[in-house]
Amino acid sequence: MMKAMILAAGRGERMRPLTDHTPKPLLPVGGKPLIVWHIERLRAAGFSELVINHAHLGHRLEDALGDGSAFGVRIAWSPEAIALETAGGIRHALPLLGDAPFVVVNGDVFCDADFAALRVAASTLRADGAVAHLLLVDNPDHHPEGDFQLASDGKVHPQGAHRLTFSGLGAYHPTLFASLPDGTPAKLAPLLRASMASGRVTGALHTGRWIDVGTPQRLEALDRALTAPSR
Repeated sequence: MMKAMILAAGRGERMRPLTDHTPKPLLPVGGKPLIVWHIERLRAAGFSELVINHAHLGHRLEDALGDGSAFGVRIAWSPEAIALETAGGIRHALPLLGDAPFVVVNGDVFCDADFAALRVAASTLRADGAVAHLLLVDNPDHHPEGDFQLASDGKVHPQGAHRLTFSGLGAYHPTLFASLPDGTPAKLAPLLRASMASGRVTGALHTGRWIDVGTPQRLEALDRALTAPSR
């Protein structure tokens, strides 16, 4: 059974003072915590086994979500004494994620991505083949330079004239993180770039709704959009 991980260990400095007493993934938007949108969408796509990491105010997350049974899933918690960044957090959670490919979602984005399609993409990853599949989006105003180039053959490259932004949603084979020491902070981008150099990262363009909920202003705008009456 394929698992999914939600990254929820960030401090959320740009969201202060909102995050001084509440983890950013628990901030409400559209009537429910941001992370609950992810949980519900993952469950609808057939993911029933979730792993969630935490550091800052992690007890608040565990108190709010418990074992996941209220949402029809099972949550395994991966606490971090210090925030281990994206790759370090995933590496620390590998014992919970297992040996098969898995899906990862940043807890501080809002996205209506097709998680079922991402699940299918994850199933194609191999230790001796593609080790990552990334969802990319058009560059937002606050990140105009983008991150990676998506080629016509579906391969992702670190450089290019028309770079797109990494959405924070992806699928990975655990071998991508195997060389990292456990408990040490590590960023994801260097691992991805190294694998891109050997053609082992694929991707797809997500054209639906995606918002990096990185500031109180973006959170407020998203809340207004989700609660506005439909016409």
